[in-house]
Amino acid sequence: MMGRMHVWMLTASVGSFIVSLIHVIHLTCAEKGFVSIACCAESSTFTDDNTISWISDEGWFPLENTGCENITRQAENDANYDRVRIFYIESGRRICYNFSTTKNQNYLIRATFLFDDSLDASLDVSIGSTPTSNVKLSKDLEVERIFKATHHDVDFCLMNHYGYPYISKLELRPLGDLKYLPGKASGVLKLVSRVDAGNTGNSIRYPDDSFDRIWRRPDPKTVSLSEPTNSTTSIHDVKKTVPAKVLQTALTHTDRLEFLHNDLDTEDSNYTVFLYFFELNQSIKTGQRVFDIYINNEIKLEKFDSWAYGSAYREAALSVTASRSLNLTLVKVENASDLGPILNAYEILQWIQGTNQRDVEVIMKVRNELMLNNKENELLQSWSGDPCFPSWKGLKCQNISGSLSVITGLNISSSQFQGPIPASITELSYLKELNLSYNGFTGKIPQFPKSSVLTSVDLSSNDLTGSVPDSLASLTNLKTLYFGCNPLSSKELPSNSSRLITDSGKCSRQGSTKKTQGIIIGTITGGSFLFTLVVGMFCGCLCRNKSRTLRNFDRKSNPMTKNAVFSVASTVSKSINIQSFPLDYIENVTHKYKTLIGEGGFGSVYRGTLPDGQEVAVKVRSSTSTQGTREFDNELTLLSALRHENLVPLLGYCCENDQQILVYPFMSNGSLQDRLYGEAAKRKTLDWPTRLSIALGAARGLTYLHTFSGRCIIHRDVKSSNILLDQSMNAKVTDFGFSKYAPQEGDSGASLEVRGTAGYLDPEYYSTQHLSAKSDVFSFGVVLLEIVSGREPLNIHRPRNEWSLVEWAKPYIRESRIDEIVDPSIKGGYHAEAMWRVVEVALVCIEPFSAYRPCMADIVRELEDALIIENNASEYMKSIDSLGGYSLGGSNRFGSNRFSIPTDKKIALSPPAPTPPDPSPINTQALAPLEPR
Repeated sequence: MMGRMHVWMLTASVGSFIVSLIHVIHLTCAEKGFVSIACCAESSTFTDDNTISWISDEGWFPLENTGCENITRQAENDANYDRVRIFYIESGRRICYNFSTTKNQNYLIRATFLFDDSLDASLDVSIGSTPTSNVKLSKDLEVERIFKATHHDVDFCLMNHYGYPYISKLELRPLGDLKYLPGKASGVLKLVSRVDAGNTGNSIRYPDDSFDRIWRRPDPKTVSLSEPTNSTTSIHDVKKTVPAKVLQTALTHTDRLEFLHNDLDTEDSNYTVFLYFFELNQSIKTGQRVFDIYINNEIKLEKFDSWAYGSAYREAALSVTASRSLNLTLVKVENASDLGPILNAYEILQWIQGTNQRDVEVIMKVRNELMLNNKENELLQSWSGDPCFPSWKGLKCQNISGSLSVITGLNISSSQFQGPIPASITELSYLKELNLSYNGFTGKIPQFPKSSVLTSVDLSSNDLTGSVPDSLASLTNLKTLYFGCNPLSSKELPSNSSRLITDSGKCSRQGSTKKTQGIIIGTITGGSFLFTLVVGMFCGCLCRNKSRTLRNFDRKSNPMTKNAVFSVASTVSKSINIQSFPLDYIENVTHKYKTLIGEGGFGSVYRGTLPDGQEVAVKVRSSTSTQGTREFDNELTLLSALRHENLVPLLGYCCENDQQILVYPFMSNGSLQDRLYGEAAKRKTLDWPTRLSIALGAARGLTYLHTFSGRCIIHRDVKSSNILLDQSMNAKVTDFGFSKYAPQEGDSGASLEVRGTAGYLDPEYYSTQHLSAKSDVFSFGVVLLEIVSGREPLNIHRPRNEWSLVEWAKPYIRESRIDEIVDPSIKGGYHAEAMWRVVEVALVCIEPFSAYRPCMADIVRELEDALIIENNASEYMKSIDSLGGYSLGGSNRFGSNRFSIPTDKKIALSPPAPTPPDPSPINTQALAPLEPR
């Protein structure tokens, strides 16, 4: 029966505590099939303003394990409810709500988590065995998922990482015949956004939407170039899937509509975008409103006619693979349409694929069979949740059919198992590798079906009896079979096994233990001696090379090159000590992750203190972050080889219990972005000499990367938030997760994944996908403009011509009106010539074509000159006066024309212009992948 609900707490020693209120739910919800739970409600049932009936969960839990609290901040969609249920359980345990469902029916499930400063928790949310997100509560939050029921019930589970999990409301809604999950599609859809495009008022939900979907007005930050329109046209006779009230408003524009969402996962994921159109102008005809639909600069629907086939209502479902951002753009087809595009509503849903449901069921059977004789086995105790996300210890998973995962390997060797081999292992349809060796398995080897795709089997070193069954030896794909060291088993193989690589049942390991040990000990001893010898020779050569390098580059007598000495000396290889920290050490250092100082795509950053008193920043990868493993390895590898005074060093790392953690020195003055225009609490006016010093330090750090050991390293995410400031305001470049070696001769140069941040991204790199060090130069040019102007690189809340810092600043610089772009807080506090040098460097850096841009070493020289001018302004001015003065708008000031601007406003020393690529109907800078880090 729809609406029946059980709630239980999963613990190792306490059984399920279940209180059923079937009759209450039936009376209140049977008409609609809704289940609506208001946690800790003071009355057993009540009806809200939307005529939805709610039930309380009071009395459903053992009182010693739960509690109730009022929250002072209410959820956006229901300001009248402010209570939460708290579960006092230890970290790593799960709380599951169990709903009765109809098999193969689609459902919407929505959980509300209210936020209060007194409650601090991080938890995973899963549906069945499929993990759907990590929830870090820093604001009121709604989590909504759409799924297809595979059984007659489903679990909605919370598992905490730290703090006590809590929840305010939980809602289940059957979706009838809505086609969110077509055919037999499995998996879960995560709601990213559901937008009533023309709505300027309150959200629309039940009873206007019979399925109780919540349609919200668009966030002004996501929409540009739009004009709202509405109509009272009757829509009741139209076959539609969205409420009539939603269709009675729309956004239109004479040329194009743009919607930008920059809160997507940081790695490629599959999304479906549902678009809903209703032509509000009933007087138009077919062919009068025709437009193309783009997602992230890729055309998805050409010449879409809103009045095609004589129907005013149309909808479309578009699939796309995206990361970080999704830009939906509707563009009028020129010379083929009278009117611009229209859009009434849209939804963005992310596919969250778990493990193949059949494999989940089978591996749980395997676990249960093993538990009969191995109740205290540590490996089995760790098997919970989705088998492949992350993979259980001993399991190997692989993606098929796009992103659905299956179990292809089971290796539980040396895990102290006893009893018979679970017969259900033979039901794992995709299993290729099976290793049960070095356990205490008894009994006979189970029969395997002909459909098995096993390629290798190792059953050796157990206590099995009988012989190898024909069904196993005759498997078509089987190549290796080991079953020796089973004293009670037959040594004979079936006649059809001659093609196999096998140990023939022999126990070659017996009687050779001492010999093997001797070989191992000898190998270790000899290897250690050889290693010591090689290290000694390497260190000797290194010391000689270091001395020679320092002699060759000792130019301390020249003040113009004094600062370059460290940079060159820093490129000499050094022994870099990157420590491996245990997880409990990290927890002690951070006081169990008490002080959060930042969040990004990789995860959260916490402040900590080492035993010696050094303050550190601890970056912890989120368990649901698809960014991470590659970036973690990348940063660990690079920073194990890199050391420079203008790069944030890596102190250590932790890779334990599926945790990936990086430890850095704490930068007490935050980021350059914080200081220029960040939160009011972090913002602090920087004088011009300090800004110039920061720019020079960051440039030196990038120069070091670009010239590292003869193989250029490209940062790929240069921006003001990735320039940190230590206690002395020294600049240090950070975040090397996306860094790459520059393509070498013979490489294609194309980057399959364009990385960067909107406002900073090199337009040439974005359009051609060809990566070079000049992409970092472009981004650094934007940073220089930030330093000069105190403005963010992209702000759609400003007037349209000021959205992009680059496009706004260029005309002023080329017209020699730099006073109009300088940050008001530093006006009157800078030397004009020093400012001009920085601005001209910035202008050349942001040239659209990389061939026009300087290298970082040239930029360092210009910034060094500018800093000398600024620090020695009075003496410098005297020398200039003796030469007859200077003109502020001149093109060759003080004898330097490396980055001067001639009167025709073109950049000097530029090579012939490369042929520009064909213009795109989409603004590539606006479509740049975003980095929410």
